[in-house]
Amino acid sequence: MFTGIVESIGTIAKITHENECARMDITIPGFAAELQIGESVAVNGCCLSVVSRTDTSASFDILAQTLRITNLGSLQPGDQVNLERALHMTARISGHFVQGHIDTVAEIISIEPVGNDHRLEVAMPKGFSRYLAPKGSIAVDGISLTAAEIQDDNHTFTCWITPHTQSVTNLKNRQAGHSVNLEFDMLAKHLERLVRP
Repeated sequence: MFTGIVESIGTIAKITHENECARMDITIPGFAAELQIGESVAVNGCCLSVVSRTDTSASFDILAQTLRITNLGSLQPGDQVNLERALHMTARISGHFVQGHIDTVAEIISIEPVGNDHRLEVAMPKGFSRYLAPKGSIAVDGISLTAAEIQDDNHTFTCWITPHTQSVTNLKNRQAGHSVNLEFDMLAKHLERLVRP
């Protein structure tokens, strides 16, 4: 379980593909030396387990399905990723509950400065906008954000990015056309399951 508050920006050092799966080595500023084998880390919002580590990096095995349904499969060495360690139950929850289970990959329509902030517009695949509510939470590449505007007719939503969030996440390197991982609020998905005929 995570909160969508990014702790560090990692850099992909190496990706090794084998039998449709992959091992990803990530250089991690700040907390690599504190990681334990088997510990969960959200990488662009996707929950992965540490399989080995050094004082400056960690390695993660990625399943074939994960490569297909997230943007991890399109990453290359040198790309930057958002990183967050699993939540301590005694910690403050500054974002929202994030499971690290990606629902879909979406495309950035635009990310533009507006005063000191940035306006982020994202196009969702058809059928996902029902999980969003105005002012509701959504995890974009593992970042806890608020859906300020939702356009159901063209399946897009808009978030406003504060200067701090822009500076401490990989959004500072994102442009129109880039893909992002989306995880919608878990309560919306469970509620739909319960009330669906």
